[in-house]
Amino acid sequence: MPAERAHYFTMNLLSFVVKLPGVATYLKYRLNKAPYHKPVKVAGLNFHNPIGLAAGFDKNARYFNILHLLGFGFVEIGTVTPKPQDGNPKPRLFRLKKDHALINRMGFNNEGVDAAVERLKKGRLPSLIIGGNIGKNKVTPNEEAVNDYLICFEKLYDYVDYFVVNVSSPNTPGLRALQEKEALSEILSKLAAKNKSYQAEKPIFLKIAPDLTNEQIAEVVEIVEQSGIAGIIAHNTTIDRTGLKTPARSLEAIGNGGLSGAPLKERSREVLQTIKQLKTQEFSVISSGGIYTAEEAKYRLDHGAQLAQLWTGFIYEGPALIKACLRRL
Repeated sequence: MPAERAHYFTMNLLSFVVKLPGVATYLKYRLNKAPYHKPVKVAGLNFHNPIGLAAGFDKNARYFNILHLLGFGFVEIGTVTPKPQDGNPKPRLFRLKKDHALINRMGFNNEGVDAAVERLKKGRLPSLIIGGNIGKNKVTPNEEAVNDYLICFEKLYDYVDYFVVNVSSPNTPGLRALQEKEALSEILSKLAAKNKSYQAEKPIFLKIAPDLTNEQIAEVVEIVEQSGIAGIIAHNTTIDRTGLKTPARSLEAIGNGGLSGAPLKERSREVLQTIKQLKTQEFSVISSGGIYTAEEAKYRLDHGAQLAQLWTGFIYEGPALIKACLRRL
């Protein structure tokens, strides 16, 4: 089955199973027992446990409660944009089985922020922390991108617990240019100002690309500290194809897209270490990318990250990986 179709088939099947008599009751009971219940406080929020699901899996806020019942302490919805958009042409999600990896060029396909809000309004399990990953529409010029982020922020404010500013996806043309100092400073400063206008501020994180140089990471850290946002998510998918076992001919046939999964482990560790060395103020770091084993999740949490996110590892290994990670912590 094609990878994208398999994703929705599996999640819809899980939705059906959870509705069977006794299933949800059992999963709720299990969720509040060890190892699934390992509370941790990060950026002022009380997380059920430190293992979460990265954005891109539940783009349209359809499955967050089910994913929590599977064991995730927090779920990040999106990336959502102000207006619905189809994303890039299919096929756009590819398995690299030899590398335990995926390549995707989804292109922020989503039903728009209003559709996500309507689903979030229906309620969530009380122990679940939800993050809102926000982006700009493809047709919005970079000069006006900040407006898209503000629209999503305002509409999601009452329904999510924290925000993630996504300027690092490689699948929207020109998006990564927003990581440059001037553009990024404008976006974060205006979001921080909007955040302060509310009675209770909510944590804002910046999701960065693994392909940044150390000099660029240093600039990002400086901007994060100046803006006063909650922290950094390190990191998004990579455009690098170095060292893959998948034949070059197969990679050429797949084409462009962001690589995720086991091959990112070393780069993810490097980025985490670089941020740890560079920061001069306290801010939170969520480590994402290349976490394929329980040992790797523990490594990230022992070396500077306060939370860890799964994505490709969860797709390949299933819910057993969540339990293994939590038992290892």
